[in-house]
Amino acid sequence: MAGAGGDEALAEEGSGASAPVLRISQLDAFELDAALEQLVWSQFSQCFQHFKPGLLTPVEPELKALLQLLLWRFTVYSHGATAGQSLLNIRYRNAQLGARRFRPMSRGQKLRLALCTVGEGWLRERAHSLFLGLPAESRLLHKARRALAGLAGLAKLAGLVNFLLFLQRGAFPSLTERLLGVRAEFRRPRAARDVSFHHVNRELLWHGFAEFLIFLLPLAKAWKLRARAGGPDGPRGTECGLCGEWPTMPHAAPCGHVFCYYCAKSHAIADIYLTCPKCGVEAPSVEPLQLQVNLAETLQG
Repeated sequence: MAGAGGDEALAEEGSGASAPVLRISQLDAFELDAALEQLVWSQFSQCFQHFKPGLLTPVEPELKALLQLLLWRFTVYSHGATAGQSLLNIRYRNAQLGARRFRPMSRGQKLRLALCTVGEGWLRERAHSLFLGLPAESRLLHKARRALAGLAGLAKLAGLVNFLLFLQRGAFPSLTERLLGVRAEFRRPRAARDVSFHHVNRELLWHGFAEFLIFLLPLAKAWKLRARAGGPDGPRGTECGLCGEWPTMPHAAPCGHVFCYYCAKSHAIADIYLTCPKCGVEAPSVEPLQLQVNLAETLQG
């Protein structure tokens, strides 16, 4: 009854001639529907996250099909449009009648659409386990698998041809819609919009500035700038001049500052003209250093 009432309301609303739907809008509707189904499934599976792992795995295809049927019941069956189409101001119409005015989908078309979409997804996920009860050497098993593979190949080929026709003519993006005779149209006529480009200009300016910074920052060596601005000297022999930690395999530069071996080597690979970050003196090479550490001073520190 709810579906019939919705169809009557849609028929009254769409009394005018239908407007052609952009190809990108029809494809975006599919993407939104897929994202919604994934979101619903993730929320549903999170309800069982504290149960035994793998609890839903044996019946996962059936649960996904049930959730898709619930979405179909409150979208296509009630309002003649999927959730993604409703967001984009699109709905289905009956294209079998050939009329220019809007005609809602029949109940049979809605049921067949659910069977083709939900049933096809369930069969694709469940096909690998349908013949597990048969022995591996069974001729029936090989024939069934070969038949399913052939049907899947034919369906993909037909879908490819249908998609090429859709790109050319702008109607029936899926093979199911073409076979059932349902076509997408705008729910309300498109109106001219007064677009302000101030926000777009700000976004473009910011993105350009961000890309410039991303290009510039690797060229600027911050530790060199700190060395030039922070003073001529610093503590020697107590910490690495690059990482600030106690030096591992300590090596000393000609200026006397100490570095970790790996810190010095990594910076030397990045910049062949290595300069000391403490004093700014060029350090073409570093030599191993034997640190003389007073144990009493270390424990007091």
